[in-house]
Amino acid sequence: MKKAIISRLLNSQSPPFLKPHYYRDRSLFAARNGRFLSTGSEKVDGSSTLEEAERVEFTPPKEKLLVLGGNGFVGSHICIEALAHGLDVSSLSRDLLSPDSLGNAMNGVTSVISCVGGFGSNSYMYDINGTANINAIRAASEQGVKRFVYISAADFGLVNYLLKGYYAGKRSTEKELLDKFLHGGVILRPGFIHGTRRVGSLHLPLSIIGAPLEMVLRHAKLLTHLPLIGPLLIPPVNVTSVAKVAVRAAVDPAFPRCVVDVYGILQHSQRNPA
Repeated sequence: MKKAIISRLLNSQSPPFLKPHYYRDRSLFAARNGRFLSTGSEKVDGSSTLEEAERVEFTPPKEKLLVLGGNGFVGSHICIEALAHGLDVSSLSRDLLSPDSLGNAMNGVTSVISCVGGFGSNSYMYDINGTANINAIRAASEQGVKRFVYISAADFGLVNYLLKGYYAGKRSTEKELLDKFLHGGVILRPGFIHGTRRVGSLHLPLSIIGAPLEMVLRHAKLLTHLPLIGPLLIPPVNVTSVAKVAVRAAVDPAFPRCVVDVYGILQHSQRNPA
């Protein structure tokens, strides 16, 4: 008789998470008074009723995002964008060439965005654009980070040869990322990034040049295939657009593992978040 009553209760119009096929022997339901109802035991506390269990609301843990190079031009905008979406954000801007310090920084992190990069001699550019980011990718992989987004750079043809260390480092990082993150690795390849850039006490309005060029060149993709000068006609992109796409790629499991060029950045930045 009791079994028949319990069977009718479980198959009534209860919320889906109370139906028999939604739980197994190890599943636990938290009751309002702090006790737990387990299907793995035949004994159930009589004071813990199904009505109490129905009132429990599960709040998923907040995404924890680590931004590498968060004090820089792009990184600071990514932090602002992530905070606007209610994410738990931390920033790391210290030397990433020492991998020993990265493990603790990755603890509990669900996703990472790296904006680390710089210019100088070829050896320095390879270290800062390549080695430092590769160290971060390996540390993130070892700590079980789910998603890793890397802000790389578009190819500019002849410019690549003038900045060999810069581009060699970027491409080495990209390869490492795609090797280590088979499902959650995303690479963004913007060209010239414009916006208001702060250099010391100065604020450089890069959009004075960048915004008009973006408006003109974003609709002239075919020109980028011209010999020699084609890559130089890749449209600039606003730093806010880069930040929006980077954050979305870091937290949206539906965002595919891929390389996103400047046109993809422009397209994704105009989409409303789900």
